[in-house]
Amino acid sequence: MTTPLADRFGRVATDLRVSLTDRCNLRCNYCMPAEGLDWLPTDQTLTDDEVVRLITIGVERLGIREVRFTGGEPLLRRGLVDIVARTHALGVETSLTTNALGLSRTAQALADAGLDRINASIDSVRPETFATITRRDRLADVVAGLEAAKAAGLGPLKLNAVLLRGTNDDQAAELLRWSVQHGYELRFIEQMPLDAQHDWSRAEMVTADEIFDALSAEFTLTPHGQPRGSAPAELFDVDGGPATVGIIASVTRPFCGDCDRVRLTADGQVRNCLFAREESDLRTALRSGAGDEEIAERWVIAMRGKRAGHGIDDVTFLQPDRPMSAIGG
Repeated sequence: MTTPLADRFGRVATDLRVSLTDRCNLRCNYCMPAEGLDWLPTDQTLTDDEVVRLITIGVERLGIREVRFTGGEPLLRRGLVDIVARTHALGVETSLTTNALGLSRTAQALADAGLDRINASIDSVRPETFATITRRDRLADVVAGLEAAKAAGLGPLKLNAVLLRGTNDDQAAELLRWSVQHGYELRFIEQMPLDAQHDWSRAEMVTADEIFDALSAEFTLTPHGQPRGSAPAELFDVDGGPATVGIIASVTRPFCGDCDRVRLTADGQVRNCLFAREESDLRTALRSGAGDEEIAERWVIAMRGKRAGHGIDDVTFLQPDRPMSAIGG
């Protein structure tokens, strides 16, 4: 018998995002400073067995049906393939969010382990712009990784892009054209206040409406039927289809009322919202000998405190202390 991860507003979490590391091999300027961050000490990071145990509790006791592995950059986790295989054995859908660096070497192994699909981040297909944003000249490696994932059958391959004013906001149509040509599903995401530097500015953010207008200047976009459940993207057919493009208005048109996600950080903290300022510690209980039932109950209690919405538009909004790289997407 399972106990649903329900909050006070009737939402039930069935989608678990598991951060496997806070480390990353890019230095995207909207995420972290050029010198990087102070990474979690190894002894504070969950072991492979601890990660799998918590996922198992989530699946078998709490009704989790989807597991997505995130980071930092999850491909940096040495035990990734084994964790994916053990999670796949639980009978849930498994996916991975990655920057695609190193994916050319691991895509087939991940597919063989049972990974269902991949989401990859790519904000420009111009080498110079890519290097400006990520502070690394690695676009060719990302493209090779995407090709390897496609060849391994890890699809549909979804790409996530963030437009930055004055940097790549003139490249929306170019990104879409490239994605359609390669058979990838592109999603534009409004930049969220999750940078380590706390430099995010609502005035500087490229909005969903601006993205739609930029794409509409070169493509005919028509709504792609009814949205699927809690999927955050507004989907549009591109020039009549079959290709689609998604726009995720995380800030200007939040979808908190349909949220079905819960997050587990690399150091074993439950976050009931991406923008939560409180966390619930499962690692200490895990390492203190707590049984599965007690850990499950702690998780249930953590979800009850979830707020109605992220509150970015509220004057009292405070950005989380942890940046995206430490939370997991």
